[in-house]
Amino acid sequence: MSMIDSRTQVLLIDDDPHLRQALSQTLDLAGLKVSSLADARGLAARIEHDWPGVVVSDIRMPGIDGLQLLQQLQAQDAELPVLLITGHGDVPLAVQAMRAGAYDFLEKPFASDDLLDSVRRALDLRRLVLDNRSLRLALADRQTLAARLIGQSPAIARLREQIGALAAINSDVLILGETGAGKEVVARALHDLSSRRTGPFVAINAGALAESVVESELFGHEQGAFTGASKRRIGKFEFANGGTLFLDEIESMSLDVQVKLLRLLQERVVERLGGNQLIPLDIRVIAATKEDLRQAADQGRFRADLYYRLNVATLRIPALRERGEDALLLFQHFAEAAGSRHGLPPRNLAGQQRAALLRHTWPGNVRELQNAAERFALGLELDLEQDQAIVTVPDSDNASDGLNAQVEAFERSLISAELARPHNSLRSLAEALGLPRKTLHDKLRKHGLNFADTGATSPDGLD
Repeated sequence: MSMIDSRTQVLLIDDDPHLRQALSQTLDLAGLKVSSLADARGLAARIEHDWPGVVVSDIRMPGIDGLQLLQQLQAQDAELPVLLITGHGDVPLAVQAMRAGAYDFLEKPFASDDLLDSVRRALDLRRLVLDNRSLRLALADRQTLAARLIGQSPAIARLREQIGALAAINSDVLILGETGAGKEVVARALHDLSSRRTGPFVAINAGALAESVVESELFGHEQGAFTGASKRRIGKFEFANGGTLFLDEIESMSLDVQVKLLRLLQERVVERLGGNQLIPLDIRVIAATKEDLRQAADQGRFRADLYYRLNVATLRIPALRERGEDALLLFQHFAEAAGSRHGLPPRNLAGQQRAALLRHTWPGNVRELQNAAERFALGLELDLEQDQAIVTVPDSDNASDGLNAQVEAFERSLISAELARPHNSLRSLAEALGLPRKTLHDKLRKHGLNFADTGATSPDGLD
């Protein structure tokens, strides 16, 4: 049973063929796309929740009458406009239906202009309702993404925009990112913001599977397919049917498994090991890697055809070192969450601790930062590994320092952190800090900092 065409603006139901034809012609001549039916049975199941049209139905019909149809449509979408056509004796029923949620009723005989006026007003209302729904969903999606992908840097803001755009379509996605950057978080966001959100989200790390079981885990097997296969097993791809499968560390797959994955992506079918049946799949595959797959393909470690098949919709997750002060926001968030879990009071970062967090290159990205925040929340020493050296950052009692001293320490830490980043002129450093160059020059002198120590050149000392 096919769904009602989304291009249909008016769905007309009337068992009288002459009236149905006359009303269809009236609506068609007015430029409206109309579909007409003689029977309302099974109709409600064919109308999607956000169908953009309106329903015009007679009340007196065999099988399911207009009032029963109204009740079914109301249960599915209470904001779908339903216009009822009534005979003179059905007016009390129509008034009752209006109280139950019908948009309007027209008493026979009625003028064509009355029908067109009511239908057009109902269509305007429907468009407004659907626009409001879209705005609410977009706002909820942005709030959801902002809560999951914390940060204010341009890089993370751009990633959130890309996720919002890709979530709305059904294409497979390749996620690129370093270890610990949050590839599964992004994959789950793509699933939860998509039309597949009610389906399963199945995550599997290909790098954690032994070579001997990877095919069985992914594709499943039939009883007796190999020694030890005592019963049929449903693979991850099949288990994810109707939803999303997230395949992490795809670069670790053997070339043989890559061939099967390519076939699955192209044909959307899976064949269990030891079986002959092709099982159709309705899944979205999100793959992730920390490697350059193009380089791996050039070296013969990854199939080039699979790379090109995957490299259509791509998301690159920025490394934490590329996200500036997002590290501080994330650290505070994780520390507060850890403190709350353990029933501990919140702790504040000292100025030199903030500077150390900003200087750190975070090779383990967000996962490393989360572990550091957990240790900090537990009152342990904050040790950051950088350039194979241990930088021990002792905690300090902020309450014992005066406000001015705290402010100056924090200011110095921010400038020091920015000095640690590459800048080819004092002008670029000033722009990064949002300061006039003369003001920055004064602050460098006050805090005993020297721009020349970065290795950059500045002919006049102010550029």
